[in-house]
Amino acid sequence: MEKTQFKFPVGYHKFHQNQLFNYQLNRWYSWGYARLEDMEYAGLKIDNFQDWKNIMIKLAQTALQQDRLINAAFYYRAAEFYTFSHDPDKEILYDKFCDLFYNIFQDEGLERFKVPYHDGFLPVIKTSPEGKSKGTIVLHGGFDSCIEEFYSWMWYFSSQGYEVIGFEGPGQGLARKKYGIPLDIEWEKPTAAVLDYFNLDDVTLIGISMGGWFCLRAAAFEPRIKKVIAQGHALDYMKIPNILAQKMLIFFIKYFPNFSNKITLNNLKKCDMEAWTTSNLMYITDKKDALRCHGRLLLR
Repeated sequence: MEKTQFKFPVGYHKFHQNQLFNYQLNRWYSWGYARLEDMEYAGLKIDNFQDWKNIMIKLAQTALQQDRLINAAFYYRAAEFYTFSHDPDKEILYDKFCDLFYNIFQDEGLERFKVPYHDGFLPVIKTSPEGKSKGTIVLHGGFDSCIEEFYSWMWYFSSQGYEVIGFEGPGQGLARKKYGIPLDIEWEKPTAAVLDYFNLDDVTLIGISMGGWFCLRAAAFEPRIKKVIAQGHALDYMKIPNILAQKMLIFFIKYFPNFSNKITLNNLKKCDMEAWTTSNLMYITDKKDALRCHGRLLLR
């Protein structure tokens, strides 16, 4: 069985002057899913969130016409990523991404599972090495990831001889979008459900982005995790703003909660980075109160 071969470009590019847009453009390129010229084009054309969505959809459609299906799939995912949660296109773009993804890799030995969890399921994909396995790696993303994003990672580890099981936990991908399971920081619980389902007792757990924080917690509670790798995580999100902003945030959240919540909800109308962050946070945690979301993230 011949599998798709991924290449991982080395280096970090200045695709866009906005740090967060630039990071996302680098992400899709460095993980082997995007063309350099496409990310350069996007960086020149995007000024705001609506531009991001439109340009990424345009790139996806062009890639489809040229039979570059991997590019097309992940450009749809990129478009969905910065689409606001209340936008009906968000789920449509997500479905296009998933449909393309599983159509592309359906004949490459990629297995899909649904692990029962609460009133829904945790989606799982699994890749296996061609020869004898060196061991099992369990892998997951972070705050708002989809497990399909990490297929190139899973492919690489499998090519090195490991069985790789990637799962979506509460708040992520299909677990949130289709089964309505919101974010829960007690990551040992979904991890245990996956280990139970596959009858695993000796695994390496890899957590990516905020998943790096989650996997450390899971490893602290779950003895079946023998090794843990935390990749690219922030230890304290409160340290992102400057010192003055940190103190002001804590003060207003603590002493003026209703006022702070009202201001935060009003900011959703701006359709800027702060609005997207708040909207996404409320969706992932399934909260109607913006302050409770920010308070849990910043003050934990």
